[in-house]
Amino acid sequence: MIFKRSFQIYSFFFIALLFTCCKNKKSVDVSNIDLQIKIERFDRDMGSLNSSNVSRNAPQLARKYGMFYQDYMSGMLSAGAATDTAYYQNLRAILSNPDYKALQAAVNEKFKDLSPQEQELTDAFKHVRYYFPKQPVPRVISFFSGFAVQVPVGNDYIGIGLDMFLGADSKFYPALRQSIPQYISRRFTPANITPRVMESFLREDMFPEPDYLKTFLDRMVYNGKIMYLMSTVMPKVPDSVIIGYTEAQQKWCEKYEADVWGFFLQENLLYETDYMKVQKYLSEAPFTPGIGNGNESAPKLGIYAGWQIVKRYMEENPEVTPLQLMEDRNYQEILNRSHYKPK
Repeated sequence: MIFKRSFQIYSFFFIALLFTCCKNKKSVDVSNIDLQIKIERFDRDMGSLNSSNVSRNAPQLARKYGMFYQDYMSGMLSAGAATDTAYYQNLRAILSNPDYKALQAAVNEKFKDLSPQEQELTDAFKHVRYYFPKQPVPRVISFFSGFAVQVPVGNDYIGIGLDMFLGADSKFYPALRQSIPQYISRRFTPANITPRVMESFLREDMFPEPDYLKTFLDRMVYNGKIMYLMSTVMPKVPDSVIIGYTEAQQKWCEKYEADVWGFFLQENLLYETDYMKVQKYLSEAPFTPGIGNGNESAPKLGIYAGWQIVKRYMEENPEVTPLQLMEDRNYQEILNRSHYKPK
């Protein structure tokens, strides 16, 4: 059930369901911030298109959605560049495809109302505005693309690929196992929309991964900053959801935090500059090979450790603001001043 040939998945977008309690999260009052997120339903507007009216209706959508429309047609739907009418033929074929129609129907049925997500995103972006007053807020546009991309970030928009939030039990996902393994698709649920939007916005728009990261410690702390900031702008979201763990994985990390840190120190990994040697501690996976018994360990242990370092640093240095934290490039100093020594 695929009408899109390439599958572009940003692994860092994906998260687990709601499992653990929110702990040690700072609460601020954002009720007086004048901001309201309204999700623009491009997915519904695409319903106005059919193979017989493309030449009449497509230009209207192009004017309404601007750069997103251009990116969608060329990069997500693979219909072709929307700079002229040559892509109309491909678009007509896609609109007539039974698989496209089946996915469109599933999205329409699952997402009749996005007001809960609008409320969550409004609260999250109010927190962004609280801590970063000058940060522009993008348009938020929902769409479906045949499982091409989950949360794209453009020049003036952030998109929500609703076909990648249909629910872990969606009938479409088993057919995609070769491209999207089950440990990832289990997180394709409506509850994950807001956290994934915010992570993508923070990582892609506000604080992209800098080129100067060299060591494992650099990468740990950078990712830890992103996790900390996600938790800060979504204070009601549990840690397991922020990082993308199952309940068992979260408990495993909490239980073996000191052992994992000790392993990193014993293996002299903190200042390792060969990314291939530390990639398995930073990447999406069902578990971390070589650590723990069998396959019960959690993945992304470097990210988890980096997050704990940043948490500890902010607790030890309460005068530091989130903006100052994100601008601080001295990752060694952050570790030193965190006094991070898990027991």
